[in-house]
Amino acid sequence: MSENNIVNPNADAQESAPVAETPVTEVPAAITNEPVAEAAPLVVAEAPAVAVTAPLVEVETPAVVEETAAAIEPEAVPVIAQQPVAETIAAHDDFDWSIDKRNVSHYSPEEKAKYDKVYDDTFVQIEDNEIVNGLVVALTKTDVVINIGFKSDGLISLNEFRDLTNLKIGDPVEVMVVEKEDRQGHLHLSRKSARIFRAWQRIMEVHKTGEVVTGVVTSKTKGGLIVDVFGMETFLPGSQIDVKPVTDYDQFVGKTMEFKVVKINETIKNAVVSHKALIESDIEAQRAEIMSKLEKGQVLEGTVKNITDFGAFMDLGGLDGLLYITDISWGRISHPGEVLKMDQKLQVVVLDFDDDKKRISLGLKQLTPHPWDVLPEWITEGATVKGRVVNIEDYGAFLEIQPGVEGLVHVSEITWANTPINAKEYFKLNDEHEAKVVTLDKDSRKMSLSIKQLTEDPWSTIENKYPEGSKHAGLVKNITNYGVFVELEPGIGGMIHISDLSWLKRFNHPSEYTKVGEKIDIIILGVDKENRKLQLGHKQLEEDPWNSLQETFAIGSVHEGTVTRKDDKGAVVQLPYGLEGFAPARHLTKEDGKLITADETAQFVVIEFDRNEKRIVLSHSKIWEQAKVEEKEALRKEANVEAAKTQKAVKAVQSKVEKATLGDLGALAEIKEKLQQQEDDKK
Repeated sequence: MSENNIVNPNADAQESAPVAETPVTEVPAAITNEPVAEAAPLVVAEAPAVAVTAPLVEVETPAVVEETAAAIEPEAVPVIAQQPVAETIAAHDDFDWSIDKRNVSHYSPEEKAKYDKVYDDTFVQIEDNEIVNGLVVALTKTDVVINIGFKSDGLISLNEFRDLTNLKIGDPVEVMVVEKEDRQGHLHLSRKSARIFRAWQRIMEVHKTGEVVTGVVTSKTKGGLIVDVFGMETFLPGSQIDVKPVTDYDQFVGKTMEFKVVKINETIKNAVVSHKALIESDIEAQRAEIMSKLEKGQVLEGTVKNITDFGAFMDLGGLDGLLYITDISWGRISHPGEVLKMDQKLQVVVLDFDDDKKRISLGLKQLTPHPWDVLPEWITEGATVKGRVVNIEDYGAFLEIQPGVEGLVHVSEITWANTPINAKEYFKLNDEHEAKVVTLDKDSRKMSLSIKQLTEDPWSTIENKYPEGSKHAGLVKNITNYGVFVELEPGIGGMIHISDLSWLKRFNHPSEYTKVGEKIDIIILGVDKENRKLQLGHKQLEEDPWNSLQETFAIGSVHEGTVTRKDDKGAVVQLPYGLEGFAPARHLTKEDGKLITADETAQFVVIEFDRNEKRIVLSHSKIWEQAKVEEKEALRKEANVEAAKTQKAVKAVQSKVEKATLGDLGALAEIKEKLQQQEDDKK
C-alpha cells in the first residue's frame, strides 16, 4: 500500500487519559473476520505520553475484503516494536495509537502458511498464447466482458461472436490469452485466435485419419474457393471441386459441402481441402463393383463423356470405357464427332477389359450385323456399282459401296492407257465414281473394281485409228528424264524419246523443250498392240537437216558462233542454221592467252563432223595457231628458194674456173659464208 492512513471507527470511544504503550513483541498480523474476543489480549501499561511511529494496516470491512480478494496479492503485515523517540509536544499527543489493534489477530507460522495457500489458490496462473475457459460477465454495444479468474477481466470485440446469435451473460467461452498485460495494462483476449488454434488441431487430426469434414464455402479467390472448416479458412483449388472441369466458381459460394483435408502446411498453418477426392472415392467403389460384374460381350448403357480424334470415352455409371473410332461404325469415319454427340446415351458392348489397369474396350458397331453378311444379292461379279472414295493409296483407291463394304480400284484398272497413273492425282476423297465389280469374295470380304472396263478397250482397234506414219496432236501428260508421255485420247498414248524431240539440239532434260499440259504434234513411229505401247516422234515431222549440212560444215571450215553454255569440259557453241557444236576447253584459248567466255562470239573451225551421232566439234585456238604455222611455212619455203639459187650460182662459177687462185679461194670462202648464213636463217 502506498499510504498508511488509519481508518479507526473506535476513535470516539478512546479514553481521554494519556496512555504510554509498552513495547510489544513483533508477531505476524492478518486481516480476519473472527470475533474480537478470540484475539490475543493486549497488555497496556500506563506511561508518559510519547509519539509512536509504526507501520499500520488499513482495515477494511469484511464485504470489501471479499470483493477485492481476487485482485489483491496477500501480504503479511507485521507489527513492529515501538522505539523510544525524543518527546515532542504537539496537538492530540494524548491520542491512543494502539487502540486499532483490537481487530488484529496473530497466527502461528503453520496457520499463516495454511491461510496463505488458501489465498494464493484464489488466483489463476496464466501465460501468453494459453487457451483458457472464461465466462461472459457483461455485454456492451461493441464488446464482450470475459472473466477468466484473473486479477482483471478482458474485453473481446463482438465481431468475434458473430456466429453466436444468442450470446448472453453467463455463457462459457473458450478464449486465448494474447497478452496478460498490454501497454495500457489491460488483459488482451481473443476468441478468434482460440477457435483457429482448436480448428488447426482438428484439421491436423482429420488429415492424419482421413476423416470427412463439413465446411462452408465463404468466397471465391484466384484459382479456387475459400472454405470455412471448424472456423478456419482453407483453400479449395478449382481442380479439386469436381471430377469434371468447373468454370463457374460463384455457384458454390455459400454452399455447405463435405471435404477431405489433402494437404497441410504446419509452418504457415495453411490447409488444402478437396471435394473431388470424395467423389473419386465413391467412383472407385462403383468401379470396383462394376468391374467385378463385367463380362466380354456384355451390353451396357453409357453416356458419351468426351470425344477425341481417336474415339469417345463413355461413362458407364462410375467407370469409364473407351469406344475406339474403328468400333463406332462398320463404315469409315474421319472423326467420332460425325456420329456421336456429347451426353448422348448409347447401348455398347464390352469387347475387352483389364482389371489391373481399369480399362474397358467398348464397341458400338458390333451390336449390328456385319454388312458383308447381309450384302445385297444384286452385287455380283460384273455388276456396276457406285461408291465414295474413302481412302487413297499409291496402289489405288478404296470405294465404299455400302457402310462397311469397300472395293479396291487398282491403278491398272483406272484407264486403258499403259502410261503410269498417280492414284492420288486421279482420285479425291469423298468423290463418287462408278465401277465394275471384277472379283467378289464374301468369305475374305474383298472386292476388286475397275473403272476402265466400263468402256470398250480402244487398243482392240488401235491400228485402224493410229497406223504407223500417221500424224496427230496430243497432250503432254508426264515428263521423265528420258522422254515425254503424250495422250492422244483417254486410254491411248505413247512416249517421245528425248532424242526424238529435235534434229539439231541436244537437251539435258525434256522439260527444256516442252511442259506438262502443252499441246505437241507427233508422228506414230511404231505400234505395239500386245504391250499397249505407241512409239512417238516429233523431230520426224521434218527432214533430217544433217544430210544437207555436211558440206556446209566440212572439216576445216570456219564459222562464227556464240558460246551459250560453258563448263570445265568445254563450251556449247550456237552455229548458223540452228546447229550446235561443242568446243573442248583446250580449244577455247585465244591468241592473247585468255579463254573465250559465255555469251562471247568468235570464229570457230570445224575439227570433227559426225552426221550419225549429230555431233560437231569446234576449235577457236586452231584458227590463230594455223595462221602462225602457215607464216612459218612461207618463210621456210622462201629461204629454200634463196639457198637453191645460191648453190646454182656456185656451181656455175666452179665449172668456169679450172684452177683456183688465191683470189678465187677468197671468193669461194665468201660464198660459203653466205650459204651458211642462209642456212642459219632457215633454221
